[in-house]
Amino acid sequence: MDPTVMLPPKPDERWTMAKQLGIDTAVVRFWGVDEAWWEYDTLMQTRNRFADHGFSLDVVEDRPPMNATVLGEAGRDEEIETVKTLIENMGRLGIDTYCWVWTENPVGVIRTSDSRPGRGGSQRIGYDNEWMDRAPEHPASDITEAELWANLEYFLDEVVPVAEEYGVNLALHPDDPPRSPVRGVPRIVKSVDDYRRILDLHDSPRHGVTFCQGNFAAMETDTIEAIREFGDRIHFVHFRDVEGDGDSFVETWHDEGPTDMRAAIDAYRAVGFDGPIRPDHVPRMVGEDDREDAMSGYTDMGRLFAIGYIKGLLE
Repeated sequence: MDPTVMLPPKPDERWTMAKQLGIDTAVVRFWGVDEAWWEYDTLMQTRNRFADHGFSLDVVEDRPPMNATVLGEAGRDEEIETVKTLIENMGRLGIDTYCWVWTENPVGVIRTSDSRPGRGGSQRIGYDNEWMDRAPEHPASDITEAELWANLEYFLDEVVPVAEEYGVNLALHPDDPPRSPVRGVPRIVKSVDDYRRILDLHDSPRHGVTFCQGNFAAMETDTIEAIREFGDRIHFVHFRDVEGDGDSFVETWHDEGPTDMRAAIDAYRAVGFDGPIRPDHVPRMVGEDDREDAMSGYTDMGRLFAIGYIKGLLE
């Protein structure tokens, strides 16, 4: 397993901090990048920029526009062609894994609080579905689960063969929160049973899972058994934990949640997982309130703790 961190596409102090932590692999997300980052030239420059600074770029954790694809609307074929372009270019550039989600924006990853009290006055992020029940229904609330399943199968039929041809792992992230509906919109990647059905749609080693431990914990499943079950279909790991369930949860410090994190590492080893594993959604610590780019869940000091914790477990 390779401990890694999510980094912006251009160098800043987070790149320097990662190198000081002994990290030599990277996950990129193109937040704030307006250009078509999935095109070959931009992706090539990004890959080589990381290499010039001593990083192997192993994961793209971002998604070109896919709302029409999720909803089965006009324009989805054009969106799918863009995803194919991304996968083809990742294969050409040796970027192994594409982490993606199947939700319609803006009901993707949702948190209803960014200041839940944690130990020592740290601030954690959390979700309470009560606030989504009070929210107005989303414009896409008339879609059905059956339509979402049909749209997902249509998408996979198009992209899985491309991933196989270009040697890229498709790693589907769970719905976050893993519950249905949210603001009236159904969700279909919210349980172990959903993943079984999704993986059965294409029995391909390239069609797999981003195993986000926090989401699996919120599914109220046995996280360790789920690791063992999905085994070699796990391509990428988000190492985190939560207290609660899909209706109401709070992110925890990595060493005080309900999941046996040592047992999780042992399970990944037992199934032969040897891919990238990154900390996710850390508490905000003292002194981190005034950073404009310190988005809740992705502050630096908590990630320092988490990387050290992961390295300790691995050793």
